[in-house]
Amino acid sequence: MHCRLRCLLACVLVFLAKPILAQPSDPALAQRFAKSEVMIAMRDGVKLHTVIYAPKSSKEPLPFILSRTPYDNGGSPAWEYLKDLAAEGYIFVRQNIRGRGKSEGSFVMTRPPRDRKDPHATDESTDAYDTIDWMVKNVPNNNGRVGMIGLSYDAWLQVMALLEPHPALKAISPQGSPADQFLGDDFHHNGAFRLNYGFEYTAMMETSEAGKKFTFDRNDTYDWYLQLGSLRHVNEKYFHGKMPTWNNFVSHPNYDEFWQKQGMARYLKRVPVPTLNVSGWWDQEDFYGQLKIYELLERHDTKNNNFLVVGPWWHGAWLSFPGDWWPGMSCTANDRISKIDFHSATGTYFREKVQAPWFAHYLKDKGKLDLPKALLFETGRNQWKRYSAWPPQQNVTESKLYFRSGKRLSFDPPPDGPGDPFDSYVSDPAHPVPFCHRPIEPTIARGSDWIIWRGQDQRFVRDRSDVLKFETEPLAENITIAGDLVAHLFASTSGSDSDWIVKLIDVYPDDYSGDKAVAGYQLMVADEVLRGRFRKSFEKPEPVKPDQVERYDVGLHWRDHCFRKGHKIMVQVQSTWFPVIDRNPQKFVPNIFEAKDADFQKATQHVYRTPKQPSHVVLPVLQGA
Repeated sequence: MHCRLRCLLACVLVFLAKPILAQPSDPALAQRFAKSEVMIAMRDGVKLHTVIYAPKSSKEPLPFILSRTPYDNGGSPAWEYLKDLAAEGYIFVRQNIRGRGKSEGSFVMTRPPRDRKDPHATDESTDAYDTIDWMVKNVPNNNGRVGMIGLSYDAWLQVMALLEPHPALKAISPQGSPADQFLGDDFHHNGAFRLNYGFEYTAMMETSEAGKKFTFDRNDTYDWYLQLGSLRHVNEKYFHGKMPTWNNFVSHPNYDEFWQKQGMARYLKRVPVPTLNVSGWWDQEDFYGQLKIYELLERHDTKNNNFLVVGPWWHGAWLSFPGDWWPGMSCTANDRISKIDFHSATGTYFREKVQAPWFAHYLKDKGKLDLPKALLFETGRNQWKRYSAWPPQQNVTESKLYFRSGKRLSFDPPPDGPGDPFDSYVSDPAHPVPFCHRPIEPTIARGSDWIIWRGQDQRFVRDRSDVLKFETEPLAENITIAGDLVAHLFASTSGSDSDWIVKLIDVYPDDYSGDKAVAGYQLMVADEVLRGRFRKSFEKPEPVKPDQVERYDVGLHWRDHCFRKGHKIMVQVQSTWFPVIDRNPQKFVPNIFEAKDADFQKATQHVYRTPKQPSHVVLPVLQGA
């Protein structure tokens, strides 16, 4: 496909890659379906706008594929995404949740499960149940089976349906779903607020004009957010206390009951319906969430109904594209993610060989299911791997990669010796480290670099003195990691609060012969932030004692990646990541959303590398790989 056409399609998809009905349609395929619209009454009388696409001719009763969404429900289905399912034969149903589109009722962002003691209470689970009940009783020529599919918010709605599933619900595939909005998804990571996404998404979802994007008066949103100053100015200047979600951010700065009751951990205690979890290694929005859902379900999967697929994708890249390219940084004749070529049409493979057969098996009793517990794309060596358990239980060794003097990384622990026992930098909230290449574009805009930022070349911070960079010598052999990564930082700050950001990076050789375009490329493999005040408890934050060394455990999540022979492994450490993460004042205040501009101060950071305080990253190294 021509490069410009691909980039045009990427622009269409970039609307968070979420509204499945808002993408380009295949006219020939669409002609095979008859469209109808209905308002389905829920148990409390609220009616939800529902669009039904039924094949015009079918010799047998067909199952449903249902998507529930807060996004646009007026277009036609994304047939590129659904074409393999459409060829198999399904009745497609798309519904707007309460308060969105033409649906009645009030919209509540990620509405928490209801109090089951109240017989009149409703939630997304009861709405899904009532919808499915209506479908199987009123839509002609159905076989009484329902599958659910969808990305992001739509995926989260599937998991809500899983809590009290209708008997007709036989399979779900949540793809890129959030699981906990304080610990690791759209709005916070380990308590650190995701500023640009949280602000812009709130503005889009809760303004009077549904779906309207916030208009910036700066080309570079880095400058706009920096000029904004303290977050207390958001309501003063823009939201004026009228945005419920933003008000909740301000009122709940810690991991209290408000956030906990929205999290999945307390609810996912069984696997009542076969579940196909789908995620992407470079998902910029909900990478934590879908893996956490799989993990929670796996603890209770006694019937082998819980599956995981992860590919080399950004948020939703598997929906409509080949999946072996990434728009944005360069457009060439070759298919790529960023500038890294994975030599495989992974998105097409997933839709044809995994998703379509999976639904056919559970909704039509068709074919033997040929899917392992976990099907993961191992980046670096660029191959699909089949695992009977994930993380792998055998042939994995925890190896520690230590910070050493001279900005080196080594699998040998640091020795006693002369010289400073630490590396240091000054973190200045007035000059924060950008999270991606500048100019930083809005997160919700066609063609925005937001969708690709986690795959960008990290050399853009090479000249920043407030980013520590440690790296190995060129590797003498391949090192493959498969499983959970964690960084243990022994560090101090001159302030009373601090953020710690850790990035694990694959450094390509400067003389890389495979493709000169990626010579020296620094590909971020894993990344995360920990807000210092939450180092001991997310519920009860504590100030940090100035200049006292403490251990900060920064979880870097799961990964399946091969660092190739001749490459280097790099770790970067910093304390600002702007504006994807709001600025920490570096002075403890009870609520950063209410901090004053005068509270923000510079801080001197020390990262230690001694035998007693050995900062390091734990890598799950796969032996014999």
